[in-house]
Amino acid sequence: MPWNKDEGGGGGGGGQGPWGQGPWGGGNRDNNQRNRNNWGGNRGGGGGGPGNLPPELDEIIQRGKDQFKNALPGGGRFSWLIPVALFGVYVVYNSIYQVQPDERGVVLRLGEYSRTVDPGLQFAIWPIEKIEKPRVGTVRQINIGAEENEGQMLTSDKNIISVPFTVQWRITDPEDFLFNVADQERTVRALAQSAMREVAAQTSAQAMLTTGKDAVAAKVTEITQGLLDEYKSGVIITAVNLGNVQPPAEVADAFADVVRAGQNKIQMENEANQYRNQKTQQAAGEAARLIQEAEGYKAAAIAQAQGEAARFTSVYEQYKNAKDVTRQRLFLETMEQVLSQTNKVVIEGGQGGSGVVPYLPLPQIQKSNTPTSGN
Repeated sequence: MPWNKDEGGGGGGGGQGPWGQGPWGGGNRDNNQRNRNNWGGNRGGGGGGPGNLPPELDEIIQRGKDQFKNALPGGGRFSWLIPVALFGVYVVYNSIYQVQPDERGVVLRLGEYSRTVDPGLQFAIWPIEKIEKPRVGTVRQINIGAEENEGQMLTSDKNIISVPFTVQWRITDPEDFLFNVADQERTVRALAQSAMREVAAQTSAQAMLTTGKDAVAAKVTEITQGLLDEYKSGVIITAVNLGNVQPPAEVADAFADVVRAGQNKIQMENEANQYRNQKTQQAAGEAARLIQEAEGYKAAAIAQAQGEAARFTSVYEQYKNAKDVTRQRLFLETMEQVLSQTNKVVIEGGQGGSGVVPYLPLPQIQKSNTPTSGN
């Protein structure tokens, strides 16, 4: 055989092995064994197997294995518990969830709704259960009409206007929000835009540009919320706000003239209403004054009539007791009243009368002299 041939001589009896000695290396057996212990094989050979290590490192690894086995209960017979424990720790770690204050936890068990949990630390067995955390306390906002043609609406008077607006919404029912609508924000956007087109088609352009914005926003909110409730989307619309509503650029000047005319009309109506209210108040005050004067005249006339009646009654009583005297007194009082208002000429009658008696109007002279004497 090839390893029994003499390749270079030397050596004692017996067949030579592959290292130039007998079947076990002959006299070089100790040297070969020493080389294998130091370097894991023949130093001149091609190297040992993969498990060959220097003696120090090999001893360290062996001692570590022995200590690890001794530390396990039963001398390593229960070493299978280690991967089980590690897997349990991994499951527990993945089963703990933190739900924030503005969130609600929706527990899914094998993809199906199980329960809803409140904010805080929550536990869901992984991988059987999973927690989705929609933010129910956050008010979201969608801007519609930012693009060129997205906000163009056709009004009831066949005018086209651009109506940018925003929709604010939030989640009310996490279960409905996650399971009934696939793309919630896109759904809210589409429904709000459809509602705005419907309301704009029932409203004039003038109202959309001036005084009808609040009514339009309220109607859009009502229609959008109704559709979302029909879909059971778990969403509530908190506000719809119209932005700067403008006509197309080609007819902007004409629309501006119409708006100014409407504003002038409103101003003139306000001025007319103010004038009407002023005149109405003046007429009401004059009527109240006349009524009060009439009431006063009425009371005075009644009082005077009652006084005259009482005086007449008292005179009549005296007349029944002394007719001649009473008749003479009435004559004199009447003449005094009449003559006091006329120019008087005194004539002395009778046979020895002198006719016209000179009369000095002393009362009139005193009246005319009174201002002079006062100065």
